[in-house]
Amino acid sequence: MWVHDAQGRAYLDACGGAAVSALGHGHPDVLAAMHAQIDRLAYAHTSFFTSEAAEALADELVRGAPAGLEQVYLVSGGSEAVEAALKMARQYFVEVGQPQRTHFIARRQSYHGNTLGALAVGGNAWRREPFAPLLAPATHVAPCYPYREQRADETPVQYGQRLARELEEAILAQGPERVIAFVAETVGGATAGVLTPVPGYFQAVREVCDRHGVLLILDEVMCGMGRTGTLYACEQEGVVPDLLTIAKGLGGGYQPVGAVLAQRRIVEAMSRGSGFFQHGHTYLGHPVACAAALAVQQVIRRDGLLAKVRDDGAHFGRLLEQALGAHPHVGDIRGRGFFWGVELVAERAGKTPFDPARQLHAQVKKVAMARGLMVYPMGGTVDGRQGDHVLLAPPFIATRADLERIAGLLAEAIAAATQAAG
Repeated sequence: MWVHDAQGRAYLDACGGAAVSALGHGHPDVLAAMHAQIDRLAYAHTSFFTSEAAEALADELVRGAPAGLEQVYLVSGGSEAVEAALKMARQYFVEVGQPQRTHFIARRQSYHGNTLGALAVGGNAWRREPFAPLLAPATHVAPCYPYREQRADETPVQYGQRLARELEEAILAQGPERVIAFVAETVGGATAGVLTPVPGYFQAVREVCDRHGVLLILDEVMCGMGRTGTLYACEQEGVVPDLLTIAKGLGGGYQPVGAVLAQRRIVEAMSRGSGFFQHGHTYLGHPVACAAALAVQQVIRRDGLLAKVRDDGAHFGRLLEQALGAHPHVGDIRGRGFFWGVELVAERAGKTPFDPARQLHAQVKKVAMARGLMVYPMGGTVDGRQGDHVLLAPPFIATRADLERIAGLLAEAIAAATQAAG
């Protein structure tokens, strides 16, 4: 749970870097698996060979995946996974005789990676702005953000249905025959501060996509691999996407690794048509990365860490409410499992954000670090420019004492930073 700097100072890791370190730092079983793989085979290019480690990892992922996700494409990180998924979706429609489908729909305030394709579907204005002339056009609809966008006269279910209707209207505006896919984080991550979907939202989205022959791509790079208490976050939504991207917690930070899980029909269309997926990178299915990721997933399953994340995650939520729920500058506390967001506001009644010039999120990080706590704050929560939040994603091995310490130190940091912000 601890990281030490060059001066020997210790920091309690409450965010896993960027929601990566699911098993903390230096897990002996993962290190042993990596050493063993290096001794056997350090690298093999996938144009010549697969490897036992890659095949075993794919089998492990499919075994726990929602029904129908039977094919695995291994890459080196989250942005690569999203790029591959976008290209798979496009190639699928080319192979089945619908090459006119060229358009993606995603959500405002989403984040899908920093490569150009992933940035194009991403909906974070601040990240997109410098590169906008280079980005393929995409349509962005509203995120599932009940704290700010659910109306007082709506139930959560009605709110989700309204969002699904907005998606359908966007598909119809483009022309259903032109839309490739709707891309969404199952639980919103870094840019919006852990947006958990309202009940029925993704089921309604799935119905809209099916009605118009549009693929559903779920991005679980940050929220997947047990982070929310189930191996795949979409299990809690009762939906199965056509393509699903994972990374971060897949390898727990021990090696760069990511993957796309695909419905069989996607892969079969490419096999019957071109005969292969027109894509590739040098380090696809890297044996050491696959061995590390396999070890991480085996430890999670062996040690019952998914159940732990569910149980201790609920306890963590209560600790955060106790420590921060009454704070005048804490507007919302939201999350699941070991994935929580705390949205900060200048004024609670009106949900007014702090002036972005104050860089409150950066001040929270600085103050927390001074207290020996690593958290993942971000600005632009509301619209890419305004708003501040703190994201928490502790390793699954965190004890309840660790979680209590995290909540207490975070409360101190927020109190100090907001007091200084005025």
